[in-house]
This record gives sequence, structure tokens and C-alpha cells, in this order.
Amino acid sequence: MLDSFDRKILMLLQRSTDQSVSEIADEIGLSATPCWRRIRKLQEQGYIKKRVALLDETKLNVGVSVFMAIRTNQHTEEWSQAFVRAVGEIPEIVDVFRLAGEIDYMLRAVVPDIATYDRVYKRLISKLDIHDISSMFAMETIRSSTELPLDYA
Repeated sequence: MLDSFDRKILMLLQRSTDQSVSEIADEIGLSATPCWRRIRKLQEQGYIKKRVALLDETKLNVGVSVFMAIRTNQHTEEWSQAFVRAVGEIPEIVDVFRLAGEIDYMLRAVVPDIATYDRVYKRLISKLDIHDISSMFAMETIRSSTELPLDYA
């Protein structure tokens, strides 16, 4: 169970990992050493999986998000493993979710344009027997966040 200090640490780290331990400690009302110990403990316990830089998709020329709704008629372990391998080999596919309901998987790919997406699509279907793929292109990103709610931990 997380206490209020842990939640504040996680809140600050989700917003930016640029702050020093001393700055975080000052902001939450702890001294640096106990704050550092808490951060280490949160890492060891798996609350903090890793620290990364969030890159600008537009500056990297991959500003087009394509959502791919995939339906399969094969629900074997072998097909599932082949699917995981296939999507893992395509760097443009950045999110993969297995769903309940009519759609089996939802993927998000980032590409510079529709022609590049078509190449991603062809690479994917060359690796797997997929029953149906429906592609949707994002027109506008209204909200996108990497910050998770902390009230439930």
C-alpha cells in the first residue's frame, strides 16, 4: 500500500524525471536520503517500471496515428505467440492490446503517411493469417497522457 509521500513521489516522477532527488524531497517535505530510499523501494517493488523520454512524434515525422482493429478466427496459443512476435518486429506498432468483445486486438501504429502505413499493413498480413483488419486514422489528438491515476494504489 502506498502512503501519501509515495503517491506524491510517483505524481512528480510521472510529470517529469528531470527533477533531482533533492528537488522532489523539498517539494514533498522529506529530506533527500529518505526520499531517495522511497524512490528505490518504488523501483524494486515494480511501481516504477522504467524512466524514459517522451519524444515528439511530429518532429520525428511519425505524426499520423493509425488504430488497427484486428479480428482473428484463430484462438490458439501458437497463433497468439506468432502474433506477439509479428507485432514486436514492426517498430511502427507502438501499442498492442488484446480485447474482449467483437474486436480481438487493437493496435496503434505511428507513421509519416498513408503509404507508409500500407507498408506496415502488408508486413503484418504477410506474417499472419488475420481474419479482418479495420484501420482508423486519428484526425486530432485531444488528450494523450502517460500519467496514471494514483488514487487506487
